[in-house]
Parts: sequence; C-alpha cells; structure tokens
Amino acid sequence: MFGKKKQTSKIDKEQLELIEYAQKRIKQKKRLYLHFVLFLIGAVFLILANTVLGIGKDFTIAGIDWFVYAILAWLFLFIYHFTNVFITNKFMGKDWEKIQLDKLVNQQQQRIDELKANFLKEETKIAQSQAYNEALEKEGTDEKKKTSNLTVIVAAGENNAIGKNNDLIWHLSKDLKRFKSLTNGHHIIMGRKTFESFPKPLPNRTHIVITRQKDYEAPYGVIVVSTLDDAIDASLSDDQPFIIGGGEIYKQALPLADKLEITRVHASFPDADTFFPDIDENQWKEVERTTHDADESHAHPFSFITYVRP
Repeated sequence: MFGKKKQTSKIDKEQLELIEYAQKRIKQKKRLYLHFVLFLIGAVFLILANTVLGIGKDFTIAGIDWFVYAILAWLFLFIYHFTNVFITNKFMGKDWEKIQLDKLVNQQQQRIDELKANFLKEETKIAQSQAYNEALEKEGTDEKKKTSNLTVIVAAGENNAIGKNNDLIWHLSKDLKRFKSLTNGHHIIMGRKTFESFPKPLPNRTHIVITRQKDYEAPYGVIVVSTLDDAIDASLSDDQPFIIGGGEIYKQALPLADKLEITRVHASFPDADTFFPDIDENQWKEVERTTHDADESHAHPFSFITYVRP
C-alpha cells in the first residue's frame, strides 16, 4: 500500500517538472518573438532617423554610417538569442513537446484506468451485497431457503447438445424471442463462460455470474458469486429466477429446479461439446408442448416443452 502511494507521488512530481519545463520554454519563445519585433521596429526607426531626419549622417566608421553597425549589433544579439532558444535547446522543440505531452496523457490515462477498475470492483461488491441483503430481508429468517419457482431454460438437440465452442449450434428466432419474453425482468443465473459469450449484458435482467476466479471483474450491476447456492440466495427477491447455462451449471441446478422450459430441437448434433443432462421422466411431468416445423427462418423443426415436478 505504502509503495503504491510512493509511486503515485513520484509520477506527480515528474509531471510537475515536465509542466514547469514546458512553461519555461514557452516564456523563452515569447521573449524571442518580442526581441524580433523590437529589432524590426528599432531597425526601421534607425533607418528613418538617419535617412529622413538626418540624425547621425556625419558620424561614420570606416566610411559606413553608424546606424548600420547598430543594426548589425542588434541583429547579432537576435541571432544569439535565436540560437540559444532553437538550436542549443532544439531537443525541446515541437517534437520534444509532443513526446512530453504524450507521456503526460498516457500517465493520466493509466491512472484513470486504475481508478475505473477499482471503482468497478467496489460497485460490483456493493451490488452483490445489496442483492444478498435484500434477499435475506425478504426471507425474514436466518434459515436459507430455495426460491419457490427456480426455472431452468435451455434449447437442446435430440442428443441433448446445447453448444459448441461456447456458442449456439443453431439460430432459431422464435426460440430467442421466447427466451427474451420468459426471462424479461427476472434474475438470470449462469456460468462465467456463458456470460462472456454475450456481447454485453442482456437488458432488463439481473445477471448473476458463477465463477471460481477470484477478483473476477464484471460490468456494473452484475452480481458475481462463487457457487450455485450463493446465486440462488442472491436471487431470493425474484419469484422466478432462471438458470441459463452452461452445461455444468445445468447439471448442478437440475435437482434443485422446480420447472423446465425446454426448446427441443428435433435434430442431433454429434459435433457439439456441451450437453444438457438427461431429463428423468419419473421426476418431471410434461404440462405443455408447442411444435414448430422448419421454415425459411428455422433450419430445424423444434418444440417448446414445459415440465414441472409432479
């Protein structure tokens, strides 16, 4: 902790030195420009004084009017000043200033990124704590209990295939619409890989991500837990949270679930690498089924099937 503070102070000191150095260079250049303007005005004044007003016409050195020497002396001082600003210190020209500015911007960006990361960690912890506390308050007892209607939702082939390479094997628009309709406004519980397969968190749903990774960073509002039991506890405020994958989470959740919403795709997919557990017909009762044929938008026929425990 102390080493980190010391490092931050060092960065601040370096930034201050760079800023002061840059300010010094700006002042040097301003003085040079002022010198140049005064040189031009003075030279014009001497020429007019000598040629128009006749001042100093009778004073010459080696046959040359004195004002020529005065202008040359002033020009020498200007050249010396110019050399000191732009040649002797040329490493501090525009390229140098751009490099230093880029350094400052990069250092500030690094500090902003660190602050954002710390902020996201704290916000995730707060969101998780709030959800957990709200669930316990609603429960009204120190004894943890299951939510009354834990629902598993999945699309699976005839061989129980559900995915390959952390992605869907098919695209069924009606299934996606049904998933959105059923889960809208609810808690959705998933494993880390399933969550990371989304381009971004799904709108109007509370995401609960199960992962063994410590200090896993998730977007604001996403609740991160380490076990399925903790995920269920965090969703107690919802009367119907949904388990949405992946394969291992389904396997753990199936004995605890009260309801299954299955999209059964009527085809087998031997190349799949993720599978849904077998449904024991002795433990589940089919209460609803709707079948859809294949069409232009759906490459495979499928059925929406609802199971409940008898």
